Amino acid sequence: MQSDTLLHVANFSTLFVCMVLKFPQIFALVRAKSPSGISLNSVLLELTGFIIFVTYQMYYDYPPPTYLEYPILIAQDVILLLLILHYNGSLRLSLLYALLLVGGWRLLTVERWIIDLAMSLCTFISAASKLAQLQCMWSSKDAGQVSALTWAMGTYTCIARIYTTTVTTGDMQVMWNVARSERGESHKKAVLDASVFNGDKSGL
Repeated sequence: MQSDTLLHVANFSTLFVCMVLKFPQIFALVRAKSPSGISLNSVLLELTGFIIFVTYQMYYDYPPPTYLEYPILIAQDVILLLLILHYNGSLRLSLLYALLLVGGWRLLTVERWIIDLAMSLCTFISAASKLAQLQCMWSSKDAGQVSALTWAMGTYTCIARIYTTTVTTGDMQVMWNVARSERGESHKKAVLDASVFNGDKSGL
């Protein structure tokens, strides 16, 4: 009974946190009116990973509470992507990206081996997304739009998801990808702190 209660708390707290997970980053981007410090490639790769992740869990009929946050995260990433394109003056490319993402999503469920292969590649997609963001922050020396609050909330949801996946499905592939996601967020935060520190130091 106690474990069921903890599972429900973990599921719904993750869902609620994810409802606002990208808001600090989105608001910071709107205030700055510049995508400086945010990698377009990172957002595209993260969006791709989220689409694969939720499609995989739906394909295998996993309990909806274990993945309901992903459609919300996808919507927030789409908003972030549109803002980046808008402030870059490249909003016309949004249609091309939409066609590629929707076409790729439809392709995932054509054959079982395709969705399994895509899921196995999610770790590399997540790592590439983090690497692209770290590279962007390092080269621009600007972590202004990368929110530490977003990192903290993301870390919590990753830990909660490791627990809920262990209890409900025990899918090692899902757990591995979630764990890698949490590790990537930690690396991003470390470089974020270093970038901000170096920026402050250079201004002294």
